[in-house]
Amino acid sequence: MAHDYDQEALEYHRLPRPGKLSVVPSKPCQSQLDLSLAYTPGVAAPCLRIAADPADAYEYTNRGNLVAVISNGTAVLGLGNIGPLAAKPVMEGKAVLFKRFAAVDAFDIELDTNDADEIVRICQALAPTFGGINLEDIRAPECFGIEEELKKRLDIPVFHDDQHGTAVISGAALLNGLEIAGKDISKIKVVFNGAGAAGIACAKFYQQLGVRRENVVLCDSQGVAWRGREDLDPVHPKFNPHKAQFAQETGARTLADALEGADVFSGVSVANVVTRSMVQSMAKNPIVFALANPDPEIRYEDARAARPDVIMATGRSDYPNQVNNVLGFPFLFRGALDVRATSINEAMKVAAAAALADLAKQNVPSAVLRVYGVKKLKFGPDYLIPKPFDPRVLTSEALAVAKAAVESGVARRPIADWDAYRDHLGQLLSPKRAPVLQVMRKTPAAGKKPGAGRAADEKPLDATAQTGKRTGR
Repeated sequence: MAHDYDQEALEYHRLPRPGKLSVVPSKPCQSQLDLSLAYTPGVAAPCLRIAADPADAYEYTNRGNLVAVISNGTAVLGLGNIGPLAAKPVMEGKAVLFKRFAAVDAFDIELDTNDADEIVRICQALAPTFGGINLEDIRAPECFGIEEELKKRLDIPVFHDDQHGTAVISGAALLNGLEIAGKDISKIKVVFNGAGAAGIACAKFYQQLGVRRENVVLCDSQGVAWRGREDLDPVHPKFNPHKAQFAQETGARTLADALEGADVFSGVSVANVVTRSMVQSMAKNPIVFALANPDPEIRYEDARAARPDVIMATGRSDYPNQVNNVLGFPFLFRGALDVRATSINEAMKVAAAAALADLAKQNVPSAVLRVYGVKKLKFGPDYLIPKPFDPRVLTSEALAVAKAAVESGVARRPIADWDAYRDHLGQLLSPKRAPVLQVMRKTPAAGKKPGAGRAADEKPLDATAQTGKRTGR
């Protein structure tokens, strides 16, 4: 009997009560004394403290551990522009992942507007409630301006996961892939397909890791972004400055042209745009990140058949090296919140990628192997990045992010004892770790359905990788 994955997902969301979130008090309210402390008259004391010093909100409220997950539903998963209400299950899921993987509380907020300026105003008005804002599933190019403006206006971390999540996780895979391939990051040629939020962010972030701008070729639905292309002229009505910055002086016009001799392909676009012959034309030990979901730019089997030396990652859990954003955003915010960072900057993202890359080189605990039903996970072409359910991701990545925040000057509460902080992180989820692992209890075996095998509520990949609309194609 075939496994009805969709029906199981519907039951998961509907029973025993609709949705995936609830509000649970963190303090007792069982007596008259409790009531008087929780509300009137006791609540006046912290209110007056905060009125005198706004920083005390972090001491007397949940602001320091609370993130807003904000979307207008214009670019959801592989579903495109389904609107804010239909996007709510995804945003609830995002909040679940924050809590389960990094003990961060999150509220989902769906906005019924496509006006970028209005989204900025709403987020700015909501900012006193939260310690950070995670923008999610907002279409390009509006998402770029929204994030940039909020970063200017707010003194709390603002992070558009559709952009930077995929960049950080695939960046970690890139670092390790290059080490295995024996290549210098400053000399490699990288071809991107998909010029939306994720594609642009990956192209920028790879430069932070050491890729040279002149070695980057960006492709979209019209082919290579080359200097002189009509729509990349500032006078063109559809001019996109984020895309135009990557226009190159090149004779390449198609994706096939661009991939000749390339060391790395990074796809956040649509299915089946890369052929075997294209992979065969790439340089020795090619790195192929085919991240479109549920169907990648080239199937894993086809890429391996074309080039046995290929080092490959996808957005799927039924192939090696799943680029999954859950490896990023919970831990980036955990580290940022713990030092009360004013932003999540480039140094913090680079630190996160480096921490993930380093963790993949360490021995994997047997408990993690059991969760994934495998006997061995060892650093190599089939294991470039850690697994999401490896509890060491929290201690290594959040610690690295917090240190980078302090060192880069955006931390308002530096940590004096890093060993104690590491121990604290290690204990955050220890009483709850069993429920976290049980999330996978009903996951069907790989191969039973295309794209199946994900942990419940786990985003398989940055959503911008999944449709042409999401990536500007």
